[in-house]
Amino acid sequence: MAMNKHTDPEPWEVIESRYLHKEPWLTMRKDSVRLPNGKNIDDFYVWEYPPWLNVIAITQNDEIVLIRQYRHGIGKVSFELPAGVHDKPGETLLDAAKRELLEETGYGGGTWTKWMELSANPALQTNITHTFLATGVSKISKQKLDETEEITVHPMTSQELAALVEQGEIIQALHAAPIIKYLCSRQSQPEEHSP
Repeated sequence: MAMNKHTDPEPWEVIESRYLHKEPWLTMRKDSVRLPNGKNIDDFYVWEYPPWLNVIAITQNDEIVLIRQYRHGIGKVSFELPAGVHDKPGETLLDAAKRELLEETGYGGGTWTKWMELSANPALQTNITHTFLATGVSKISKQKLDETEEITVHPMTSQELAALVEQGEIIQALHAAPIIKYLCSRQSQPEEHSP
């Protein structure tokens, strides 16, 4: 689809920026901005987070590795992709994704590629979620969970995963979108025929 970037909206000018709260898991700033039309917004609030990561891990048996854990914000246990935060200095996004998969599930190895980049809320949040596709992974260790984590591991077929999506069981939007892309990519692959 062709886009005419000459007609795109212009970025806002930041006049002043002040941190209201700055902690590792909760950083909020207040910006005063000038819009291209000359109007000002004196109190635009922005949440700063480090990059987030998640992994679509496909085993050598063609199963997708999902996890279940409790999420206090919604007060429910739900299915998710293995995921985490890029918060270790010097660690690449890929290395962080590999570490998170291994820690949360015990799975590792395989072939890794970038799969998708998403923003949870581009209007208010600074970070991007980076999804990686890891194919041919295998169980190579036990889980190495933090003392605050309780995670169960659930390998499943693509048909079972599709059923979870259709039933609304993948509630985390940043996980649902790359899963749907993955399921669509499987449907668009030509069928293998026996000779």
